[in-house]
Amino acid sequence: MGTTVNQLVDTSREDPLVGFHFALEIQGVVTGYFTECSGLGSENEVIEHKVVNEKGVEVTLKVPGRLKWENIVVKRGITSNMDIWTWRKMVEDGNVQAARHDGSIVMFDQTLTEVARWNFENAWPLKVTGPQPKADSNEIGVEELTIAHEFIERVN
Repeated sequence: MGTTVNQLVDTSREDPLVGFHFALEIQGVVTGYFTECSGLGSENEVIEHKVVNEKGVEVTLKVPGRLKWENIVVKRGITSNMDIWTWRKMVEDGNVQAARHDGSIVMFDQTLTEVARWNFENAWPLKVTGPQPKADSNEIGVEELTIAHEFIERVN
């Protein structure tokens, strides 16, 4: 009456996705692979409403307020590619409307098969940061792009 391995391990489970292959696609403005990505989500502000219930006890109700989306932040090793800098320059020059584009963050598995996609709308480059060179460093230079947008959803 011993316990078998199959009884101890749930072999029907689905392994979580491994998140180390990310691509950014923005309507022909920026396309490429990035090493890090954050900000794929939304949240509601909380409105606190203090009331007194029928027993005379003060209760704080928490009601969903305005919906907002996090800024997306992507990082990659710096190369000669100037796409994110060119896109950001449009905003610096005051041409925000032309800089707005829809796009996607795509996550791939180890075989480079698409496993998840987040689509976002009306995005524009809020911030671009270049590497911080140090003469005694043995690190890859990293550039960072922060994207503001007005909607995001995971579609697969």
